[in-house]
Amino acid sequence: MAGTVSAVVERVAGERRVALTPEVAKKLRAAGVSVLMQKGAGVSAAFPDSAYADVEFVDTAAEVLSRADVLLKVQPPEADEIAALKEGAIVIGYLQPHTGDDRVRALRDRKLTSFAMELLPRTTRAQAMDVLSSQAGMAGYKAVLIAAQTSGKFFPMLTTAAGTIRPSKVLIVGAGVAGLQAIATARRLGAQVEGFDVRPETREQIESLGAKFLDLGVSAAGSGGYARELTAEERAEQQRKLAEHLKGIDVIVTTAAVPGRPAPKIITAAMVEGMKAGSVIVDLAAETGGNCELTKAGETVRTANGVDVVGPTHLASMGCIHASEMYARNLYNFLVLSIKDGAISSDWSDELVAQTCLTHAGEIKHGPSKQRIEGGAA
Repeated sequence: MAGTVSAVVERVAGERRVALTPEVAKKLRAAGVSVLMQKGAGVSAAFPDSAYADVEFVDTAAEVLSRADVLLKVQPPEADEIAALKEGAIVIGYLQPHTGDDRVRALRDRKLTSFAMELLPRTTRAQAMDVLSSQAGMAGYKAVLIAAQTSGKFFPMLTTAAGTIRPSKVLIVGAGVAGLQAIATARRLGAQVEGFDVRPETREQIESLGAKFLDLGVSAAGSGGYARELTAEERAEQQRKLAEHLKGIDVIVTTAAVPGRPAPKIITAAMVEGMKAGSVIVDLAAETGGNCELTKAGETVRTANGVDVVGPTHLASMGCIHASEMYARNLYNFLVLSIKDGAISSDWSDELVAQTCLTHAGEIKHGPSKQRIEGGAA
């Protein structure tokens, strides 16, 4: 089919990113695809309508949706947006396939072809399309800046006329993309940085960034690069050693997350009680329940012993310009697999296209909701 790729204003409060930037709009036009956008769709990300060349703008989201062949989204489409799309249209973006069963049903019943970027296979060829990694990098960066702003201390060591200031001791929990970016950022700010992950193979990555690997003497090495579940005894020993270590830490940034599940609780209330006054915890996983037992999403909690527990939300949106640029490139690199001579047709022989597909032609193709819905939970 001839292609019209579109984007509308994101509705979710606090969301400042846009799925279609001027750079990507230009690339789409060069590929022979038409671009249709709602007026002001990029304004919150600092991309005014005037920055987009050869793009048609219309006043309402309803008009965009009714004409769109492809809808690019940051946040998942809401029920009325799904209903406004024409049958057979394509939706690409974050679709939260692990938790949004009602949304998946609506996409299926409307006979929309939807691609949940969370389902993208983690292969070398897919790296340029990996929205989870690109956005996690921004989140890790911003989390450390929030920690530095909240802390009552300098991060770097300073030699001043008033004496020497010791560097802050910063612990980054989790060595995924967000955690490694957090480590790198804290190091750039001059802190004394440690990284902790239950997977011992992350030691090399942590140390390559100039940080020290926190070894608690418990290995959770599993198969396929994933951690195995600790025994009750191993977990208790790990918790005991971590609690003791946290007494000397100034700043903790937690980044552990499991797609589709509540964030694992790593920092207990008892651990926080043992920390010194003025310490800061920034919980990057606040939106999914938090890695700290005391985290409240969107709030900063001051404990009785003077520890600030920060639960930021929409971290990637805080860097909306670069986050949007990366996200839009990710989506373009995925969409271009299905563009030829200005026409859009999904290549189902391509593993990346097939495995990322959530719904197509009235069926649920992949994702954890497939079994829940088709297995009788509907």
